[in-house]
Amino acid sequence: MDATSSPTPPPPPAASPSEAGGAAEIRLEGVSKVYADGTVGVEELDLTFAAGELTVLVGPSGCGKTTTMKMINRIIEPSTGRILIGGEDVTRADPVRLRRRIGYVIQNVGLFPHQTVRVNVGTVPRLLGWDKRRTRARVDELLDVVGLDPAVHGDRYPHQLSGGQRQRAGVARALAADPGVLLMDEPFSAVDPIVRERLQSEFLRLQETVRKTIVFVTHDIEEAVRLGDRIAVMSHGGRVEQFATPAELLGNPATPFVADFVGADRGLKRLAVTGIDAADLEHPPVVHVDDGLADARSVLARNGARWAVVLDDRQALHGWLSADRASGSGIVRDAGRRMEAWVPVEASLKTAFSTMLQHEAGWVAVLDGDRFLGVLTPESLHAALRRSVEGRAPETAGAASG
Repeated sequence: MDATSSPTPPPPPAASPSEAGGAAEIRLEGVSKVYADGTVGVEELDLTFAAGELTVLVGPSGCGKTTTMKMINRIIEPSTGRILIGGEDVTRADPVRLRRRIGYVIQNVGLFPHQTVRVNVGTVPRLLGWDKRRTRARVDELLDVVGLDPAVHGDRYPHQLSGGQRQRAGVARALAADPGVLLMDEPFSAVDPIVRERLQSEFLRLQETVRKTIVFVTHDIEEAVRLGDRIAVMSHGGRVEQFATPAELLGNPATPFVADFVGADRGLKRLAVTGIDAADLEHPPVVHVDDGLADARSVLARNGARWAVVLDDRQALHGWLSADRASGSGIVRDAGRRMEAWVPVEASLKTAFSTMLQHEAGWVAVLDGDRFLGVLTPESLHAALRRSVEGRAPETAGAASG
């Protein structure tokens, strides 16, 4: 390990099967791949993929990310080291039986063209000896989960599906026997950008439900940041340059290679993985819909403000009131303006920033359900981003020292 790397961080506690929906921790101990001609495909790796988390292997073509993933299910045999899944050393297990316990999704799906979707999805349960009734029930359940109506799509053949539908069927097939581990090799790269973004969203929703241990390979840092709980950035020669959460990776690149790979706009990328915190919010003057305009003018003057947030009697956002519309008599309800620039408190800073730009607004309201919590301005948004970076050391892992 060279001077640019820090010691491998201790892995997060392994979840039990009941806690992680049957997921299993994956541990790579001194795992490497060296080919017969001496070419190093993957340096010795010591990595832990936590149970129930989605870990992304990302890097340029030829960096060993797919080789690393394929060593987990022994499509490629490692040259050195051990691979433990749920504490079991699978380098000593029967490889065929091992693969039936691991879901596998590839770029071009790999559905059998001469079989219906239902038969394709039921492949592994049949190999495991499930009876027809149990297999059909599981297949129909999963088709429904991934957004394919079993009555409509179950008896179709792969060529009768769109690219996105085939990819959904591939995910269903990988999940059919309820594996604890799911390996995904560039699964969404063969579809157009719009479908790809939709599939990513649906997959995140699915992972919230199934909580599998997922190793996901991509060359796209945007996809890695959006999907990953943790990301391993790999460089040529199969070296892991940094292993960290998306926020840590973007905020504190461990090496020049990582900084270059994540891009000069990593601050903008970081917005997508930074949530809104109560400390981020500003609290402008507040008036209520049934207040008189004279009272509203007093509130604005007392605060030296040019505008105020308008709430109803349930503290829900009603709109906003500018100083120039608060003149004369009447009530706030009739003078206030509708507020279009708002986001839920669960949103990312990127969503807040995008909303601000979309509506050409100087601030965006933050809501918890209907309840108004505060606002983000460009200044407070920038301060929130800086605060999220400060005080966090990057977590790195990589080649074992010789």
